[in-house]
Amino acid sequence: MTADAVQQRTDDIVAELSGLEGPLLPILHAVQEAFGYVPQDALPRIAERLNLTRAEVHGVMSFYHDFRTEPAGRHVVKICRAEACQARGADAVVDHAKQLLGVDFHETTPGGGVTLEEVFCLGLCACGPAAMVDGKLVGNLDVARLEKILTEMGA
Repeated sequence: MTADAVQQRTDDIVAELSGLEGPLLPILHAVQEAFGYVPQDALPRIAERLNLTRAEVHGVMSFYHDFRTEPAGRHVVKICRAEACQARGADAVVDHAKQLLGVDFHETTPGGGVTLEEVFCLGLCACGPAAMVDGKLVGNLDVARLEKILTEMGA
């Protein structure tokens, strides 16, 4: 997608949502929804249209881990790192996921197959360790179940 196309679509999103109270987060979410990530070309445009500094927009963008600066893989695996899941063995699942995929958090496997992300509570505390795989919640995750999920993805 060209820089002009990114700017035009970003302008459309900002025009649609700028009337909201505190429009920056909804705009960033809508831009990510439109492109699959928040292109760097969109940030100065958002700042200009909302009369914010680029630093303010970048600060919000980088503070929230859900915003991506690059396209995600075909599959997204988010593993909970909150205390309840850690107490139930999430660290072993995380280590195994990183080893199997050969990536760290917020990275995508070569070829764009799987993006690995960390989250801090999916609300499945009693069923931890928990994950979200392509938008679907998975409870009682262990190394064997993780391997099965990744194998089914073709990872």
